[in-house]
Amino acid sequence: MAKVEIYTWSSCPFCIRAKSLLDQKGVDYVEYCIDGDAEAREKMADRAEGRRSLPQIFIDDRPIGGCDSLYELEHNSDLDALLNQAA
Repeated sequence: MAKVEIYTWSSCPFCIRAKSLLDQKGVDYVEYCIDGDAEAREKMADRAEGRRSLPQIFIDDRPIGGCDSLYELEHNSDLDALLNQAA
């Protein structure tokens, strides 16, 4: 199973929606809740090719993007393949 990480803010509706999809799929993920932590947001942006919006999702250290990108992968039937690849 792939390693999944997600950077979130606790009250962000897009973060909640992205985590909901991962939960529905039974995906174990590491969540970094970075509410108000500028240093953590900079680290996230470095990993996310400069993107600073939340959530930011990584599958096996590959930046996937945010909630819309995650749902697009699911809609196109590409998410399962990414999640099931060897870590």
